[in-house]
Amino acid sequence: MAACEVCGNDYDRAFEVRMGGQSHIFDSFECAIHRLAPNCEHCGCRVVGHGVEAGNQVFCCAHCAVAQGQTGLRDHIPA
Repeated sequence: MAACEVCGNDYDRAFEVRMGGQSHIFDSFECAIHRLAPNCEHCGCRVVGHGVEAGNQVFCCAHCAVAQGQTGLRDHIPA
């Protein structure tokens, strides 16, 4: 068994995530998100989906990016 690096649970179904050349062990996706998902630069929520990147900043949505002064970003693009 392997212990989760977030909660310490020693779990037989733990899994490994490799990111940025580092290996991480978690017992749940919740713990993996807590440790690895970036925070929105505006509202602070965890960016679990695609999010929006502007320069080296990550936002959960275009609304938050615009609120931080970014321009030219939209959440929905007409088909």
